[in-house]
Amino acid sequence: VQLQASGGGLAQAGESLRLSCAPSISFFNIPIMNWYRQAPGKQRELVAEVTSSENKGYAAAVKGRFTISRDNAKNTVYLDMDSLKPEDTGVYYCNAIIRGVYYWGQGTQVTVSS
Repeated sequence: VQLQASGGGLAQAGESLRLSCAPSISFFNIPIMNWYRQAPGKQRELVAEVTSSENKGYAAAVKGRFTISRDNAKNTVYLDMDSLKPEDTGVYYCNAIIRGVYYWGQGTQVTVSS
């Protein structure tokens, strides 16, 4: 399974960015899709998750600002990031969990300046 992530880039605090992730297999074969991020010098952390039944979860640090969604027609998962903060800076990774196996995208850089 390959995950192609895109989006990200540079933003100022308070602005918005959108990340996209397209898996190489149908969504219907992927029970859970996640977005993780890794800030410099820190461990990778779970940011948001969405299940095939559209159940969603968010890290406390992003709840109310980030929205994860799945577009079944486009076979793409999105992470809409609003009210960005400098502490949101990091490399964002798309992730899929299938039968206990973790698949990762290549990562996309998000940099938020104050």
